[in-house]
Amino acid sequence: MPLLKMFHRKWLFTTLLVFLGTALCIRLGIWQLDRLDGRRAFNAQFESMRALPALDLNQEGPDSVAEMEWRSVVVTGEYDFENQIALRNQYYGDQYGYHLWTPLLFDGTAVLVDRGWIPADSNSTPFDWRKYDEAGVVSVSGQIRLGQAKPVLGGVADTLPENGARLEIWNNGDVARITSQLPYPILPVYIQVAADPSDDEPPIPFQPEIELTEGPHFGYALQWFTFASILFIGYPFYLRKQETG
Repeated sequence: MPLLKMFHRKWLFTTLLVFLGTALCIRLGIWQLDRLDGRRAFNAQFESMRALPALDLNQEGPDSVAEMEWRSVVVTGEYDFENQIALRNQYYGDQYGYHLWTPLLFDGTAVLVDRGWIPADSNSTPFDWRKYDEAGVVSVSGQIRLGQAKPVLGGVADTLPENGARLEIWNNGDVARITSQLPYPILPVYIQVAADPSDDEPPIPFQPEIELTEGPHFGYALQWFTFASILFIGYPFYLRKQETG
């Protein structure tokens, strides 16, 4: 019988490989379903936040602002250019550069603002960035974003100077670590300034393109479960054919 034959010494190693392959395919299918759940949760979060009116940080308490990623936001305050930082490895088309992140002071607190892209060739030091200063009171509109630490795979971690100096050019938009070197209270999010298609003067605001679909994850999950079924169900038939061949 094929079920007994698969545990025979001759076929034991092959049987083990089939079981491992089946388990791997099932795990990959579950992983794709998890990614599908994550995609659906993201879509729901994005759509619910974009449906809300813009949050005015000067009028409304920001206690739960970390739960409002992608919500439109407006705030009026003054930039602190002495404590701004740059995020490297940013592109405008095919031009390499930085994104300029500047704290905006308002009502006794602050929030980081991603003011947009600046070219790298003439902006290697904080002194160079000062040509983009916007002095006085400014009104900022954009959307709330959460910080991004170093990815689990790839990327380069940021190391703060051991002498206590500020790190001025960062690899990752890690809001928590960036704000740890600031001398005042600051919100745990940053504002991504609303983009203007006609604005081509640095700093040039950037807005990501969001695709609100479920992606291919369900189809991939079905494929992996199908592969698992083929292995697990087809293997006894293969053994039977070997027995009768």
